[in-house]
Amino acid sequence: MNYNKKSVEDIDVSGKRVLCRCDFNVPIKGGVITSDKRIVAALPTIEYLVKHGAKVILCSHMGKPKGEYKPELSLKVVADRLSELLGQTVIMADDVAGPDAQAKAAALQDGQVMLLENTRFEKGETKNDPELSRKLAALADIFVNDAFGTAHRAHSSTAGVADYLPAVCGYLIQKEIGIMGKALADPERPFVAILGGAKVSDKLNVINNLLEKVDTLIIGGGMAYTFLAAKGYSVGTSLLDSEKIDYCKEMMAKAEAKGVKLLLPVDTYVGASFPNPIDAPIDVKNVAADAMPEGMMGLDIGEETRKLFAEAAKSAKTVVWNGPMGVFENPTLAQGTIAVAKALAESDAVTIVGGGDSAAACEQLGFADKITHISTGGGASLEFLEGLELPGIACLQDK
Repeated sequence: MNYNKKSVEDIDVSGKRVLCRCDFNVPIKGGVITSDKRIVAALPTIEYLVKHGAKVILCSHMGKPKGEYKPELSLKVVADRLSELLGQTVIMADDVAGPDAQAKAAALQDGQVMLLENTRFEKGETKNDPELSRKLAALADIFVNDAFGTAHRAHSSTAGVADYLPAVCGYLIQKEIGIMGKALADPERPFVAILGGAKVSDKLNVINNLLEKVDTLIIGGGMAYTFLAAKGYSVGTSLLDSEKIDYCKEMMAKAEAKGVKLLLPVDTYVGASFPNPIDAPIDVKNVAADAMPEGMMGLDIGEETRKLFAEAAKSAKTVVWNGPMGVFENPTLAQGTIAVAKALAESDAVTIVGGGDSAAACEQLGFADKITHISTGGGASLEFLEGLELPGIACLQDK
């Protein structure tokens, strides 16, 4: 996949109607936005378009309304917050690409901003229906995609419209593909990847693809126990993808053949049950990986493993991390994940954290500003690491 895409700066937007796909899928409680991080992240692209005299038509999805109008998933609250952040009124359309959106788009002046209603109120959005793509494209002269979080989906507002309009990326996507694309195509070495999370099956292709690229692959979290089982260790009642044991053996053989160091936990914290209530006393023992007590399960990486993983991260020049090391939502079992986040924050390497729980860990701990890049899309960054073509990026014009 070509990561060298044209951006908003490579196209003349002055006086043009620009349809800009953003990720405004923000959390809302009782009609109030609880985190406007995604709205703030979209500002540089929107402000560039405004400053350069474009007529700006923003669009996004929110939640999963499944093609029906649901008032609690209206983007009206986003328009209000955007108006405050931009210091100008953001005009709200009552529909996605219907008569109201068409009239308001036609009346836009240079530098004005409007927001279409939740794209997923239209049944055709998630089906990438050409009819909806055409209607959206008819509102504008240029398409800008700045929603990395949905770039792995071929929907009308993320990829379909690019069949009818010249398409470029905004600053958010430009940053994602610039940093992650370089890390995968031409990393500074040693290149270390750290994978965690529950299941091996979620990361099959990621493991396979990364073994082609990295110098060291670290595996923690629930998925490590399937690898340990493949090595012949007893893993008690730990998470196990029993159908993937042969796959793990293949991957370990592949690592050896390629001279890639594959690091697995050497010790682990165990408890009798999962999930455990946050305040439940956990019987935490530090056990060697080959002597898991009967009826116990691994819930976090142990002290020795934390040191081992941290040293590997600190000696790297490029580190990519995706997935927690233990049951991160329980503070007692978050220490392994915290240790990895801290190692990345203290490393001099280019550090890339791929969305989801890993990103949340870095943000909660206040390490976000010490990480080179925290991806805005969990699913999209995983598919990126798999080496898959992302439809929302593939549709953009190459430089």
